[in-house]
Amino acid sequence: MIFIVVKFKVKPEWSERWPDLVADFTQATRQEPGNLWFDWSRSLEDPNEYVLVEAFKDDAAGDHVNSDHFKKAMADMPQALVETPKIVSRQFDGEGWDLMGELTIQA
Repeated sequence: MIFIVVKFKVKPEWSERWPDLVADFTQATRQEPGNLWFDWSRSLEDPNEYVLVEAFKDDAAGDHVNSDHFKKAMADMPQALVETPKIVSRQFDGEGWDLMGELTIQA
């Protein structure tokens, strides 16, 4: 599995509109056969920072970055950003989320 986290610093005038700007990109990526998840969060400390947590099957990353919706997003996003996004991208064994052993909830 390829696990990726990206931090986007958004211009203040775009902070409320960012979800709309990335909505089509998000929907299209989630429909990719190799996508495991593609989830946005907003920082609690900085309302102008969005964090994207995404994962793909090992062989799906190339298809993702070569897709039309990825290329369109890369062209659309810069207008709303303060700086180049920061990224962590790693390959792990596994196919999804594991349960947290240190905190088990009994239903």
